[in-house]
Amino acid sequence: MLVALGLRQFFSKKSSNFTNELNRFVLKKILLLSDTHSHLDEKILKYVNQADEVWHAGDIGDLKVTDTLKKLKPLRAVYGNIDDAKARMEFPLDNRFRCEEVEVYITHIGGYPKKYKPRVLEELKREMPKLFICGHSHILKVIYDKELNLLHLNPGAAGIYGMHQIRTMLRFEIDKEQIKNLEIIELGQK
Repeated sequence: MLVALGLRQFFSKKSSNFTNELNRFVLKKILLLSDTHSHLDEKILKYVNQADEVWHAGDIGDLKVTDTLKKLKPLRAVYGNIDDAKARMEFPLDNRFRCEEVEVYITHIGGYPKKYKPRVLEELKREMPKLFICGHSHILKVIYDKELNLLHLNPGAAGIYGMHQIRTMLRFEIDKEQIKNLEIIELGQK
């Protein structure tokens, strides 16, 4: 209660959005995308502006994509199989980090429950993240892995190149140790 009272003093008494402002201190709104293949448009940027952080699961393409994202929001990303040497110098193959109280592991080519790539399965068993994210397939997937006790996310493809028909992303919130309010964002046909 004292923390909330202290934060209330940071915001004007006229603020009708105190609850929304307070939530910014206790949870993170994440926008997850992948496989942009050099494409970034206003539809994507609309959701970027609503997020606290943007996570990109690889196949960035032109680094103008990530340069633009970094100007708007904090960015966590990995390189994918189509990314060039510049992208591979800027971003890792695997990105492991903690967001709030959730251990996260992102890589581009990772597979999915019961069909993980061997390298990734070894890492998942050793590191035991709560959230495992990959891209590459251009197929949106949200699967809870009961064996490894983790949530697997693949946001599909936000770009216009590839075999997918509908461009997709995911957004969700991380509140301490909880992943909640997961939403599929359909950006329309490519």
